[in-house]
Amino acid sequence: MSATTTPRTNVTEREARQVAEAARQQDWHKPSFAKELFLGRFRLDLIHPHPLPDAESVRRGEEFLTKLRAFCETAIDSARIEREARIPDEVVAGLKELGALGMKIDPKYDGLGLTQLYYNKALALVGSVSPAVGALLSAHQSIGVPQPLKMFGTQEQKDAFLPRCARTDISAFLLTEPDVGSDPARLATTAVPEGDDYVLDGVKLWTTNGVVADLLVVMARVPKSEGHKGGITAFVVEAASEGITVEHRNAFMGLRGIENGVTRFHQVRVPAANRIGPEGAGLKIALTTLNTGRLSLPAMCAGAGKWCLKIAREWAAEREQWGKPVALHEAVGSKISFIAATTFALEAVLDLSSQMADEDRNDIRIEAALAKLYGSEMAWLMADELVQIRGGRGYETAESLRARGERPVPAEQILRDLRINRIFEGSTEIMHLLIAREAVDAHLSVAGDLIDPDKSLSDKARAGASAGVFYAKWLPKLVAGPGQLPTAYGEFKHHVDLSGHLRYVERTARKLARSTFYAMSRWQGRMETKQGFLGRIVDIGAELFAMSAACVRAERLRGEGEHGREAYQLADAFCRQARIRVDELFDRLWTNTDDLDRKVVEGVLGGAYTWLEEGVLDPSGEGPWIADATPGPSAHENARRPFGGQDTST
Repeated sequence: MSATTTPRTNVTEREARQVAEAARQQDWHKPSFAKELFLGRFRLDLIHPHPLPDAESVRRGEEFLTKLRAFCETAIDSARIEREARIPDEVVAGLKELGALGMKIDPKYDGLGLTQLYYNKALALVGSVSPAVGALLSAHQSIGVPQPLKMFGTQEQKDAFLPRCARTDISAFLLTEPDVGSDPARLATTAVPEGDDYVLDGVKLWTTNGVVADLLVVMARVPKSEGHKGGITAFVVEAASEGITVEHRNAFMGLRGIENGVTRFHQVRVPAANRIGPEGAGLKIALTTLNTGRLSLPAMCAGAGKWCLKIAREWAAEREQWGKPVALHEAVGSKISFIAATTFALEAVLDLSSQMADEDRNDIRIEAALAKLYGSEMAWLMADELVQIRGGRGYETAESLRARGERPVPAEQILRDLRINRIFEGSTEIMHLLIAREAVDAHLSVAGDLIDPDKSLSDKARAGASAGVFYAKWLPKLVAGPGQLPTAYGEFKHHVDLSGHLRYVERTARKLARSTFYAMSRWQGRMETKQGFLGRIVDIGAELFAMSAACVRAERLRGEGEHGREAYQLADAFCRQARIRVDELFDRLWTNTDDLDRKVVEGVLGGAYTWLEEGVLDPSGEGPWIADATPGPSAHENARRPFGGQDTST
């Protein structure tokens, strides 16, 4: 059975790269610990002593967390949300009353004005009870209307929309389309200028909060015309506007309570006053918003790690096999050690990145991206290990456990719920490329024309001379450093000696930079196609960042007299585990199957191995791989369901 599919927008690889590069924030006005790390410079002074929040922000943050904890304990029934695949209206009403919709919004707009640090602590708390509720709050505030307006909105837009977002209105962010994921150059939704309005047409997919939203941030392409620069542009759109139809509420393997849908725009009129920033600035706004917005995901991942540790500890002490608790069997104990050490490190990365965001002294775009990447990958591994520790009970649903008289531990649910974080807000593969692009920015800045096939010989000659000057100054600094001095970082030598781990980070950062340089000189312009290599470079950097954060956090806790000895033990365990992973990643930089894998892929796509697929049946059913998203009126009943059943738009 054939089915109509949307005609694809023809965009070349070069055009797609140009769109992405134009949207990238290219200037570095503030120092970046992670950027320096990738360049082989271990700037411990940028993160140590650990930055601290001011007393007033702590007071306000702790006061809100106390109220939020009480609400979560009494008003959120996570089992009900999982069972009914809905967040009850009364839960959302209670969150509104608490002010949870406006955690990051300034008090002058009726928000709570919490710092990034306490916003993330709140998300970790809520997410531990119900990841779906955490996703609702995160999508609303981290990438929905409040954050882009806070950074790029006019005063009139802030006055009009922020008070609504702080107390009454749910917001959503609409970028992805049925045939457009991480390649925005192919964005098909249009916003055509018409008088004082723009007319929107198109279809958006995976609109988290989109089913229940009152306000939307929509990315659409404005055609270039007289008086209009054109390009991908951001708009605030009233969700109840005529011509908007939520055509379907999507269902997923996890996060069953999220209100994620497919939204169609047909001749939707949006006032020009609702445009955020100038025409063509939409992608830059989206990416800049995500620089700190991405921290919401590692916040919930750190919270998940804490819960996994609690369950692993309680269960492994209770369950006995062969005469002793399973925790005392090395095969299980190593998993518990991994969960404990990694949870400590994830919280260290989160708190450090959050506090740096609050202080705004450093550029944390790479740190936030690393936190998202590392947090989502490690949380998934921790949850998987928890299921293994629980055995058959880990695979059994909480409802089934309850029905037969055992504690209803939702281990399999947390595994399903966490899986999306490796895809949300930039998949692991895209995060690798995004971070790698920033990590090699210094190289591309000096050698860009040298590896650009469209540049003239004279341009290449000038680029070669510039690159020669840069590398003549930079390369000698990668030969030796404090990491080779036995007494370096001695202030981290207390209950346990962490100084050796920091010396390892310093030496390894230089080794990482040398490896990157060697790859640039070997592959030059083809470097960007070596995604396996770049991914491993980024993963090494993520481990080094996490090791640094863990050591700095341990020293902070020791100085404060709070769990200092235990923190040093956890940091030591984490760093030893991380060093094993780093050494393996370095081995795989040059010893891997990347070239062979490409040949196998060519064979798979060319049909050379279809015989291998014989002997099974495909239960998938019929239909197009990508649904039709041709602009036009909707043929579906509107599935929009605002909380409380009433529209709040004006």
